[in-house]
Parts: sequence; C-alpha cells; structure tokens
Amino acid sequence: MERALKSSIWRAVGLSPAKCGRGWWGVVRYRSAREQRPPALGGDEEGPPRGGNGGGQLPSPALPEVSGVVADSCTSHEGLAPQRWPRPWHVSYERGARRAAAANRELWRSQETDFSRVRKRLEGKPLSIERTKGSEILFGIAPCSLALSQSRRDLFRLFLKQSSGSQRLVMSEFILQATARGVPVHHVKRRELDALCRGGVHQGVCLEATPLRFKSLEEAEKPDLGDEERPNRQLIWLVLEQIQDPMNLGALLRSAYFLGVDRVVTSQRNSCPLTPTVSKASSGAMEVFDVYSTDDLRSFLKAKTAEGWEVVGTVSKPEDVENVPVISCLEFRWNKPVIIVIGSEGDGLSLETQLLCHRMLAIPPGRALHPGIESLNVSVATGILLHSICSQKLRHGD
Repeated sequence: MERALKSSIWRAVGLSPAKCGRGWWGVVRYRSAREQRPPALGGDEEGPPRGGNGGGQLPSPALPEVSGVVADSCTSHEGLAPQRWPRPWHVSYERGARRAAAANRELWRSQETDFSRVRKRLEGKPLSIERTKGSEILFGIAPCSLALSQSRRDLFRLFLKQSSGSQRLVMSEFILQATARGVPVHHVKRRELDALCRGGVHQGVCLEATPLRFKSLEEAEKPDLGDEERPNRQLIWLVLEQIQDPMNLGALLRSAYFLGVDRVVTSQRNSCPLTPTVSKASSGAMEVFDVYSTDDLRSFLKAKTAEGWEVVGTVSKPEDVENVPVISCLEFRWNKPVIIVIGSEGDGLSLETQLLCHRMLAIPPGRALHPGIESLNVSVATGILLHSICSQKLRHGD
C-alpha cells in the first residue's frame, strides 16, 4: 500500500525514484503531522514560525502541494529534502560577529605573545661595553674599594648597579672615592655587570683597571726601613710552588696578610697570575699586599739558606718524605728568619725542593682518617701552619 502511494506521488510531481532519494518521504510525514496540529494564533496555520524579533512570518515557498506533499525552500531539482525554515538575518549576523570577535582576540593574543618574547629576548641580551685596551675588570666590594684607595693600578671606569636599594650608602662611598680619584662612574643594570665580570659575584660593583703584576725578586731582596732599624727582627716569608687555582691563591694571600707574613713569593712556572678572581678570593688583600715571583725557585732557596734563613717545607703524609726530618707543626720552634714552602694542590712539593728544606712540617689529624681524605685543602692547611708559627712571633713581642 505504501509503495503504491509513493508511486502515485512520483507520477504526480513528475519525478522518478532515482532523483528523489530517501529524504523525500519525511516531507510527507512532516506535512501530515503539521496538518494535525491546532491552528496558530492569527489564523495562519501554514508558514514558518515567527522570527526572534517578533516580526511577521516569512512566506512559504511557492511550490504546489501534491497529495499532502509540500516542497520547502531548500528543495532542489534533484530531489526533496526535509523542510527547513531560514533563520532571521540578525541571528546569522550576530553569530558571525561573535566568531569574528573571537578570531580577532586570538590573533591579538598570538601577536602579544610574540611581542613579549621579542622584548624579553632583547632585555635579556646585555649591552656591549667596550673595554679599554690592556684593562681588566675587578669585581666585588672589597677589591674595588681597596683598589680605589691605593695607587697601584691605573683606573678607568667604575660601574655601579642601578637601584642598589639597601646598598645605597656603600654606593655613595664608592662615588666619593671615584670622584676623588677622577674615575668616571657609570650606573648600569645587573646584566651588564654580569657580562663585565663573566658571571662573578660582583655585589653590584665593577672597576675597570690595569692588571697587577708580580714584583721581581730583586725588589724583595731590598730590606724595608724597619728591617734596617731592627736587624734581629723575626721574619717569615711564604713561598708557593706551582699554585694553580686562583681561589686557592686568593685564600693563601688573605691568610698570609691576616696572620702577619712579611713576604709572599711564588714560582713563575705553572703558577696562577694575579687575576681579578684572585683579588676577589683574597677579599682585596691582593690590592694592598705585595706578591713577588721568581723564575728559579731553587736558586732563591739556596741563596736564602746561605744568608742564614731556615727553609721549612710542608707535607701531608710524613711517610712519603725521605732524608728530611718531619715534625709536627705544634713542635716547631724558630729563632731566626724562616721560609715556609707550600707545594701544589695535587702533588705537593717537588722532590728537588724537599731536599733543599731543613725540616718538614705536618699537621697531626684529630682522628683516624679514611683513605682518600687524609689531607686538607692547600689554603686551609697553610692557614693552620701559619697560625701555629706566627703565634710564636706574637708571643715574643714582635
């Protein structure tokens, strides 16, 4: 029965089953359901619903009804589709506007993100500060302050951190020191200071100056006026053989200056130069304490022995020393000028230097030690030895 009804409808509208497809039969059922609804207010039971703005009804498409079938506005020549009523124009406009606004916001966010990345990249790149030829950059409060107070370097520029906050008083003192020396002051950002000292702990201060050099041994041989007036004065010199770590050298200079060592002499071969890192590690002691060097350490020790000095070496393991007596630093007593010789970080004193020593000093440990940690850092061991020896000089009222 249903098939016969479909065939009659096809013949009435002049269409074939191949052109209609499956969707056309829903139009028949949709139309039948609408005819069973009660009439709408206003007397018109046909036509689409009212628009969202309360306007009039849209006219139905002008297609003939055939046996309860009505063609809607979306029907094409290829077949009938389920009936759909077009939306009011302002609904489509508002939806398109919302989509355009969302797209604009997304575009703005992406552009803002790109701009922020470029700005951060530019801010993160420090400004290039051209240095004076032959200069170096001191960093840290103590080294820069002591370098400004002394006349051992040529000074070019002082760099201070902008917005130093709690350090304003310190920065004001630096400005006064620089003004007194005629040194230009530049206020720069932290990243410029980091670049100047290559990541060192600058504490907001950098100073461009000429490097410090070792003094020659001939200058060290000239006695000071005080030494001439007091020929029996107890003297203690510290000799460093091939100290290579700038942090160790700085710590050694700081201890020697604090404990009252009269001279520091280092070997030129395989030894660390006087760099800004050494000055920082010495807390500025390098700026006020003379450091000498020699290219022939053994000849120097032989010459001092001939002058009546006692040469004392150091060792971490007494069993490694032959032909030279080894005593504890607590037992050492001295009544004439003495030279304390410190070896390198890894190997200690060379065998040739050991044979030039009158005695060797060792630090007794406070417990049984595990293998691999039987020794101290060279700067720590030197501080202990110097304190043990220099305290005797203080007790003698020097």
